[in-house]
Amino acid sequence: MAFPEDVLTKDEHVVLHMHPHWKEAIRPVLVLVLALVGLVAAWIFLPDGSGGTIGLYVVAAVALVLVLWLTVWPILVWRTTHHVFTNERVILQHGVFSRDRRDIPLGRVNDHSMSQTFIERLLSCGTLTIESAGERGQSVLRDMPSVEKVQTTLYELIEANHDKHSLGDEEMRDIMRDANRETREAQQQP
Repeated sequence: MAFPEDVLTKDEHVVLHMHPHWKEAIRPVLVLVLALVGLVAAWIFLPDGSGGTIGLYVVAAVALVLVLWLTVWPILVWRTTHHVFTNERVILQHGVFSRDRRDIPLGRVNDHSMSQTFIERLLSCGTLTIESAGERGQSVLRDMPSVEKVQTTLYELIEANHDKHSLGDEEMRDIMRDANRETREAQQQP
């Protein structure tokens, strides 16, 4: 489930495109394995005959429902969750059938922080919290892979965006010099 590039502006480019950490897939895979083990055990231990066959069908139906609900659905949610960092904004998109997207312009990011539990440090993931100016406030991105690098990249993107949209010292001096010259010329005219 690739992120659609057509949502980017003309001069915008993707710097990071991430999904939640792979640890999100551990539980769904365990459910799949347990469902298969249960199905094989039912096939081996249920008696031959119509009662055993009906029992095997019931176990298979329950296993199928559990796999669809606790394996396939979480994997689809995981793969359709996108955390995209561009040179202009942070795009948070999720949804399997419907889609929700939040765009946070880099100029509106007030603060960003990361946290990791001990296990998350071992797995190289964590929680990134982005606080932005606006009605929605904080966006909490749980299970971000390489969260320390992502936070550093976000900081660099914010600084580059700030530098791109602000005047440097030399540009400010030129503007002040031009304004002073225009003021003197206006005062000298009768």
